[in-house]
Amino acid sequence: MIDVQGRGSDERLRRIEAVTDAALSQLDVSDLLEELLDRIREVLRVDTAAMLLLDVHAQQFVAVAVRGLEEEVRQGSRISVGRGFAGRIAREKQPVSLDDVTAGDDPILFDRGTRSLLGVPMFASGEVIGVLHVGCLRPHRFTADDVQLLQLAAERASLASRTQASSLDRTAALALQRSLLPTHLPNAPGVDMAARYVPGHDAGVGGDWYDVFTLPSGWLGVVIGDVTGHGLPSAVVMGRLRSALRAYALVCDDPAQALTLLDRKIHHFETGNLATVLYAMISPDRATMQMSLAGHLQPILATPGQPAATLNIPVDLPLGIGPHRAVRRRTEVAFPVGSVLICYTDGLVERRGEIIDVGIERLRSAVEPGPAETVCARLMAALATQQTTDDIALLAIHATDKATLEEA
Repeated sequence: MIDVQGRGSDERLRRIEAVTDAALSQLDVSDLLEELLDRIREVLRVDTAAMLLLDVHAQQFVAVAVRGLEEEVRQGSRISVGRGFAGRIAREKQPVSLDDVTAGDDPILFDRGTRSLLGVPMFASGEVIGVLHVGCLRPHRFTADDVQLLQLAAERASLASRTQASSLDRTAALALQRSLLPTHLPNAPGVDMAARYVPGHDAGVGGDWYDVFTLPSGWLGVVIGDVTGHGLPSAVVMGRLRSALRAYALVCDDPAQALTLLDRKIHHFETGNLATVLYAMISPDRATMQMSLAGHLQPILATPGQPAATLNIPVDLPLGIGPHRAVRRRTEVAFPVGSVLICYTDGLVERRGEIIDVGIERLRSAVEPGPAETVCARLMAALATQQTTDDIALLAIHATDKATLEEA
């Protein structure tokens, strides 16, 4: 007597193993997706299989792997969200089975001869990131087991796609970090400088940045800033602001005016983003600084023989908030020989469960005049030991003996 039930169970197990096989993990993501589609076609006995991922910015589905479809819908084709069979699956966020496909269901697939379709959504953190669907060129009725199998395959594909996307984002973020954060600060007479950057997230870069550049007039531009948010999106905005501020610095001899122009750029081209920025210009003789703050934390100045002090500089509105023609002020500050200027972002001083003033006072108490590299190392050791989810940027500028200016 033939054990039909047992044979059916064996077949079901074989089908599940086909899409959960650990050997698939040994393939790179592109090969894994294509192999997965091949196995799905075999075990479901279908003619076509396609995987489409959502391009959030373009609001389109992009075909990343296909089997059994004509060239028009091969890899790289795009379908607007909300259209066709894929759009219906994404909208309903559940499996959709069509035993008799019509042109109204999906004109492209219908024109290619598809007569039955089964599709399931791909999820990440509860949101649809793509669609996996299969089709037959003849009428076919899909079963509950078919749906379950395709969902297993979609879960496998979602995990692989997220891993690949995470790896690409991390690679892009690190490349962006290397291109935007100075690996070496400029050699400027009359000062020595040091800086630190510590990302608060796995992406390796965020919206915090520092910059130092020599202007044609001999003034030294000093910048530290913080774009709201984290990771690659904030880093991209940060890069745009950094480049724009460098350009404005070439045509503005007033840091407040440069920040006004940068604020106009954010309102017009980076709508919805906010940033705090400190921009200072140190005079050619290194005796004074012109400084403007757009919502940023006041810097600390430590002068030999005196306690370190938080500079009493007016703090204007952050960039991207309020009227784009907000009044911005410039303040002149003395920069005595031997003193050290400390500019930083809030990740260095903020701690969960305490007001930020406590952290600023902790920083102020730790600052002592000295060579910039020594000061930076001491501050990071004293304040950056606790776990933080925010980026840290720190810039120290030490006013050296004016004899170095005469030698230069």
